[in-house]
Amino acid sequence: MRVENENFIEGKNAVSEALRAGVAIDKVYIAKDSTDAALRHIASVAREAGAVVSDVDKRKLDSMSLTHAHQGVIAAAACVESVTIEDILAIARNKGETPLIVVCDEITDPHNLGAIIRTCEAVGAHGLIIPKHGSAGLTATVAKASSGAIYHTKIARVTNLTAALKEMKKEGIWVFGADLEGETELWHTDFLGPVALVIGSEGTGISRLVRENCDFTVKIPMYGKIQSLNASVSAAVLLYEVTRQRKSGTDK
Repeated sequence: MRVENENFIEGKNAVSEALRAGVAIDKVYIAKDSTDAALRHIASVAREAGAVVSDVDKRKLDSMSLTHAHQGVIAAAACVESVTIEDILAIARNKGETPLIVVCDEITDPHNLGAIIRTCEAVGAHGLIIPKHGSAGLTATVAKASSGAIYHTKIARVTNLTAALKEMKKEGIWVFGADLEGETELWHTDFLGPVALVIGSEGTGISRLVRENCDFTVKIPMYGKIQSLNASVSAAVLLYEVTRQRKSGTDK
């Protein structure tokens, strides 16, 4: 997978100072098998700050580096700071609106993630949830693909999507998983209640554990020869059906 080479902070001192200053860090790449105590300390501080830490081969760091003086560590600054699930739910409560949340299950293409964020903002969704691992980060490429919508959308990054779904279900949220073999077509699915809509990865769809924690699975009918849609297109179709039902006040 290609790593975006923008918003990079390189070198032990630079990364340490960025973390100390509270800069929002999306991901930290550290030389694998390094015994450097300073690098291990950076990794520890980064994890405490909520950043994803990945051990990578030195050749990978060399290929990523713009300065060619990375000293075994490169940090990718996030375009926006993440929030909590409770923050997202609070937005809906404060607006007096029925919650609408999008959950991305390992969307790794930054252009897809950006497009999904753009649609979330367009329909007035209250927030989006992505996993810390196995997902595109909140990079400049994602920001550009979202046409700036990332700056108006609350995004929570969680360690465990299954746990996040369970947390939302305790709050009365119904979880709908988009699936090619879904139980009902979206036109015949009632989205009028509190909704968390799960969009699966581009290649394999929703993961098994996440699917098992969905209350319902829903499919988009396909009438041509192609049997699936791009993840961001699927998200847009489903989100606008949710919006249609809510604006009309009835499931048709």
